[in-house]
Amino acid sequence: MILRKACFPLFIMIVFFRKSRSGKGMPQKAGYGILLTAESFFGRLKQDKQTDRAPAEEKSMTLQQLRYVIMTADCGSMNEAAKRLFISQPSLSGTIKELEEEIGLDIFLRSNRGIVITPEGEEFLGYARQVAEQYRLLTDKYLDKESKKKFSVSMQHYTFAVKAFVEMVKKVGMEQYEFAIHETKTHEVIENVRNFRSEIGILYLNDFNEQVMSKLLRENSLEFTELFQCDTYVYLWSGHPLAGEPVISMDQLEEYPCLAFDQGKNNSFYLAEEMKSTYEYKKIIKADDRATLLNLMVGLNAYTLCSGIICEELNGADYKAVPLAESEKMRIGYIRRKGAGISRIGRVYIEELLAYKDKLL
Repeated sequence: MILRKACFPLFIMIVFFRKSRSGKGMPQKAGYGILLTAESFFGRLKQDKQTDRAPAEEKSMTLQQLRYVIMTADCGSMNEAAKRLFISQPSLSGTIKELEEEIGLDIFLRSNRGIVITPEGEEFLGYARQVAEQYRLLTDKYLDKESKKKFSVSMQHYTFAVKAFVEMVKKVGMEQYEFAIHETKTHEVIENVRNFRSEIGILYLNDFNEQVMSKLLRENSLEFTELFQCDTYVYLWSGHPLAGEPVISMDQLEEYPCLAFDQGKNNSFYLAEEMKSTYEYKKIIKADDRATLLNLMVGLNAYTLCSGIICEELNGADYKAVPLAESEKMRIGYIRRKGAGISRIGRVYIEELLAYKDKLL
């Protein structure tokens, strides 16, 4: 029987991984435990469906169906997903509908305004991403031996984390690797690591957000490892009226706009990237990217609160960090999936991050 790569039945993958229990087949470290979790989830769906419906012809969920569902969820639109998959929108919609009927639940709610992922669909997508990622690991190891290995990291807006990424790429080279870096919102950092889009995520904890963030990480089966601690600094351009001060207080900053990174729909104080997120700022501007914030600093004499780790190679020498009088400790570290190992590239990246421990102001 010929098994097409795009429609590789999931039960074949599960049988393959069962063989690894006896030492045959794929090594356990490649993700056997994760597929067992997925197997139990899909088995539960099948069992639930059989109790509600009369016996029918046996069908196999395929990787192609999972890829279609994942792409649709990522795009947030069936039209856009169909374009990226190079298929027609009716074909995509029909395939997803067939999958929903097979598993007995709605993954998406459809309306004239688009699609929305259901709570059951969110759970399904979590397992589907795991299966798709494990299949990618299988093909990389046994079928596409010449394909490039991948490494992705997600982070809050830290220049030093970007610089560490640059140094890591220089060390390992790009001939055998495909890299991705996502400087994004706090919630997306967590989501990307949870969904295997990134191996590592960079963020910070402090006394204010630790309880909520730790709970959020536990709920997503993630763990935090501290890299170093640093104080709070005021980051502004060198022409700012307060740039020459040895220390700056919050009272001195009152008449100047405070800049913060927008957290989108997950705009909680606990997910803020800046310290003192509950402070009643007289003037505040939110933006999505670091380049915009730097432009606003110059144009409006604005400022932001940061770790004080400066990378002039990337931001330029026109900005400086001044200690904040009401400083609080930030514990910067990385998150990863609980119990997951760190790849060789991941270890190199962490070493580059740790190098900044000696560069703290």
